[in-house]
Amino acid sequence: MNVKNILVLVFLLFRFACYGLQSEYKVIAYYTGNGESIKQFPIQKLTHIIYSFLKIQNDTLTFHSKQQEQTLQQIVALKNDYPNLKIMVSVGGWGGCAMCSELFSSKEHRINFAKSVVSLFKKYNIDGLDLDWEYPSIEGYPGHIFQTIDKDNFTELVKALRNEMGNKYLLSFAAGGFIKYLKQSVDWNAVLPEVDFVNLMTYDLVGGYSTVTGHHTPLNDYMPDQESTKKCVNWLLNNNAPSSKLIIGAAFYARVWEKVEPTNNGLYQNGIFKQGVAYKDFETYFNDTSGYKYYWDEKANAPFEYNDSKKMFATFDNQHSIEEKTKFIRAFKLGGIMFWELIHDKPTNGLLDEIAKGLN
Repeated sequence: MNVKNILVLVFLLFRFACYGLQSEYKVIAYYTGNGESIKQFPIQKLTHIIYSFLKIQNDTLTFHSKQQEQTLQQIVALKNDYPNLKIMVSVGGWGGCAMCSELFSSKEHRINFAKSVVSLFKKYNIDGLDLDWEYPSIEGYPGHIFQTIDKDNFTELVKALRNEMGNKYLLSFAAGGFIKYLKQSVDWNAVLPEVDFVNLMTYDLVGGYSTVTGHHTPLNDYMPDQESTKKCVNWLLNNNAPSSKLIIGAAFYARVWEKVEPTNNGLYQNGIFKQGVAYKDFETYFNDTSGYKYYWDEKANAPFEYNDSKKMFATFDNQHSIEEKTKFIRAFKLGGIMFWELIHDKPTNGLLDEIAKGLN
């Protein structure tokens, strides 16, 4: 090997070390932490970071505080070291879209909002917006207004944003991963051509309001009326959604129920939701002395834990289920994977590392 070839090889190895292996798939992290904590994670394994959540004041996109503004600036600065990384911002979230139904029923407010979004993007070098309206036309956060007309207004909101953004900025939205949302909340034929991708929230499919345990982020379904990642994706593909725009979701946290009887090791039993547990805390919470026993549901391709002495049940994603989800992405030629949220991961040997291994 001559000197020129050696220099080329050294350069390529340097680029790989700095920027990571480029994947054809999107790997999207939602993030609510600060601008320093994010640096501990393997950023080179991400394609997008969605900083969550900014504030809608009247009909203008803005910040909750000066500190949030500074955090966003720190996150955008990551692009200096990772030039292929896209930084987006999100609005809404569970409990964060109380005004959405009323606000976005007005054409004037939709246009004003779209203009404020682009203005913010230009000022802070932001790459795109993720809409997280939970949910148009169906009940979401208890007490929030929802109307049948929300479905059409969501379409008009997306069109207003795309009209103002042109093709310069990214536009996505967080979609409920369950059938009722898919059928009632979105006019998919009208919306999908306007967005770059859809973040399918294929987690919390058994939520904190449920009094029966189950897998909250399963790959497959096999029970009557059970939701799953595969059911969600198949519905969209059967309704002409481009597979490349579908981003499935992973949960970097467990959901834990208490007062769960041991039948079926706690799975599909009555219980009371207790708490969430971040993936980075699994080794402490579910260790050998905690009383939990690990199980794998072959039919759902999903893990769970049950504590017989405390009568507690936990459902989550782990390395095994993430491996299965990355296989699913490849098999169905999907756009990639997103997760809630990066701050819950371990800085090394975490679930992001498992995603990167499965997709690269």
